[in-house]
Amino acid sequence: MKPKVTILGVSLVLALGLGCSRGTGRTPERKLVARADLAAVDASVFRSLEWRPIGPPRAGRAPAVAGDPRDPLVFYFGAASGGVWKTADGGLYWRNVSDGYFTSASVNALAVSDSNPSVIYAGTGEVCTHPNIEPGDGVYKSTDGGKTWQHLGLVETRHIGRIVVNPKNPDLVYVAAMGHHFGTNPERGVFRSKDGGKTWQKVLFKSDRAGAVDLAMDPSNPKVIYAAIWQFIRQPWSELSGGPDSGLWKTTDGGDTWKDISHNPGLPTGVAGKIGISVSASRPSRVYAVIEAAAGGLFRSDDSGATWQLMSNRRDFRWLAPSYSHVTAHPTDPDTVYLSWMQVLKSTDGGRTLTAVPMAHSDHHALWIDPGNPNRMIDGSDGGAVVTLDGGRSWSSQLNQATAQFFHIAVDNQVPYRVYATQMDSSAVSCPSTAGGGAITWSDCDVVGTAESGSIVVRPDDPNIIVAGSIGSSSGGGGNMIRFDRRLQQQRLITVWPEDQYGSPVKDVKFRFYFTYPIVISPHDPN
Repeated sequence: MKPKVTILGVSLVLALGLGCSRGTGRTPERKLVARADLAAVDASVFRSLEWRPIGPPRAGRAPAVAGDPRDPLVFYFGAASGGVWKTADGGLYWRNVSDGYFTSASVNALAVSDSNPSVIYAGTGEVCTHPNIEPGDGVYKSTDGGKTWQHLGLVETRHIGRIVVNPKNPDLVYVAAMGHHFGTNPERGVFRSKDGGKTWQKVLFKSDRAGAVDLAMDPSNPKVIYAAIWQFIRQPWSELSGGPDSGLWKTTDGGDTWKDISHNPGLPTGVAGKIGISVSASRPSRVYAVIEAAAGGLFRSDDSGATWQLMSNRRDFRWLAPSYSHVTAHPTDPDTVYLSWMQVLKSTDGGRTLTAVPMAHSDHHALWIDPGNPNRMIDGSDGGAVVTLDGGRSWSSQLNQATAQFFHIAVDNQVPYRVYATQMDSSAVSCPSTAGGGAITWSDCDVVGTAESGSIVVRPDDPNIIVAGSIGSSSGGGGNMIRFDRRLQQQRLITVWPEDQYGSPVKDVKFRFYFTYPIVISPHDPN
């Protein structure tokens, strides 16, 4: 038997040499032969295929959020792998507004002009680090509320941490550019445009290994801007966060000149890593900063950055600082400040005490508060973007955004077949491939384990048994393997070696299964 498969004009002839006589005791010969097919594949075969969305309608990471300062129901979010999305009804319905215009699908920064809300700037390329980070290709701009977009360049900035716009002039814009994640490059630091992005000027540059990760503008005096510089490089086997080039900078002339304030009294000494910065609009002399350092934490200045005091050195929000380190000052209450971490932490006493804000998902990376109505907010997390109009007492749904990020995919042998996948920062899911001609809704899908990043496979003889890799989640530990029985709705760990890898030195780990690894079930012997 020689099954023949033609793929893109190349014929693979797989010869399983079973030609020996039965019972001879000889080992069958196996041969794999590949040859070029002289006949090209008819292109109409592929043209007849059509893409169709099968869901699930569940959100993925949203590292950028913004709101229209005038229309109370209009909000925007940037997806890690899905472009820019807009709602005109307070989060009840979202639609993509960047498809067909953006080359990059990864959006990490959004800024809506206060003086002209039709003007929107989007910065591409994630800055919050993780093993599957996606680079961008610079800055995009819309002048009609997201209907159309134009590319403004800065392609080699790769990862943009923040964009701020002068509140009175939509053409005066600043970009915090992180630069390449895997190497050095000169397109880093703070860029400024005075003509709406037609031309750019690099106004702050520390080195080719450190880029700007955050910006905070004094709304009462837009010439006062704070910039956070972060020295960081990712290697295939590690990430190096922090170094002598990390620090805080300040300008009082709109970016013409900058002063290094990294060593001002009260700030931590020694090596610093990622820094988040925010100015209180109600008391501009008050500045908050969350700093990654051995003696880091949440810091506050009451004299415009001249001196600082440590308000909280809790270790929880400092964990995985390169993926977080976001701080947002309340626009009307100088004593209220938010930290976006695995939880959203809120302080009402100037940063001394922090309490968690109840949220539907974890891992938060962005928060926008309406300066005119602080009860109106939008939060971005690994579970998507959610809107509140009542100060956080209630939030909109995350099951209306088709932005889920899937690491691996599989199908079973049923008719009609089901599709299985592992979603970033969420569960493994199983969805039907069809719903009788109608829309496939979340109620048609199943959660089939806590796997996030790993491979996923289904037993070929029993589609109720799913095996997936997991970094842990509620199962605890890294490098887990989970067996899920759909009939019993039960899961159990079948990890190769039963140990918790979180926080363990690599040298102490017996089998180094990490974020993702291959899983295969034999089609010949599913056991």
